[in-house]
Amino acid sequence: MDFKQLETLVCVAKYKSFSKAAKELFLTQPTISNHIQNLENELGTVLLNRSNKGISLTKSGKILYEYALDMINTKQRALYNLGEYAGKIEGVIEISSSSIPDGYVIPDILKSFSRDFPHIKYILNQCDSQDIIEGIITDKISFGFVGGKSSNSQIEYIDLISDELVLITPYNHKINNENGYVQIQDIKNENLIMRKEGSSTRKLITSELSKNNMSLDEFNIIAHVENSEAIKKMVRHEIGLSIISNKAIVDEINFNLLKSYKIRDLNLKRKFYLAYSKRKSLTPLEKKFIDHVISFFS
Repeated sequence: MDFKQLETLVCVAKYKSFSKAAKELFLTQPTISNHIQNLENELGTVLLNRSNKGISLTKSGKILYEYALDMINTKQRALYNLGEYAGKIEGVIEISSSSIPDGYVIPDILKSFSRDFPHIKYILNQCDSQDIIEGIITDKISFGFVGGKSSNSQIEYIDLISDELVLITPYNHKINNENGYVQIQDIKNENLIMRKEGSSTRKLITSELSKNNMSLDEFNIIAHVENSEAIKKMVRHEIGLSIISNKAIVDEINFNLLKSYKIRDLNLKRKFYLAYSKRKSLTPLEKKFIDHVISFFS
């Protein structure tokens, strides 16, 4: 067996998909299949269950998977230390992030980190906060940027920046307001565009409405959208109003494309965190990146 085969097994187990693993590893799908088949032939055991429900590790696959992770991490540590000794640190950092940090925070971090480590490459995955937390718990993700915490004790959180959700409207849209605040009842008369289930934005809105004995079912939600950029365009085209992060609308406010209002009686302030597992060992490069993030926001 070789590292390419082990990396393939880990990647297929992570995504539960040959095609997604091929895309991540920049290989063809037949090559992915060959790597797995050669591993199974060499070890004389089936490593993956293949069914209509998807792909999962067999008992043998789970055993090898743990060793494969250790060997890959050892290889990454060796390459990092050799690169550090030679004065040229190289490698790939996979970064998972919810939509707001992904679009409006991480680019500045990467610009800063790349100045110090110009030979590093990145894989950026945008996911809901809930998916990132689940990925960290199951060891599929090393760390991620999220907009909320879970009660799981396996995860460590580092406070990064504060944020607040606001109501956004087309620039010329008329809505009752007092000194930049709107009443919840006035929003009920409007068409609303909301983030999808699983997003920390939606969870915070739902939680705050519940404290006021209300739910999203009382509002006229006409669309559930994946990301803030699409939401902003829909609002600008007067399809509806929305509630999103104030960090996502800085340019639109400055150029008079949108207006924003705070919502009275809803505490929509929150923080973004860098989350990682207390159990899983981070690679030296991942540790270096996390240290840089902490320093960046300190």
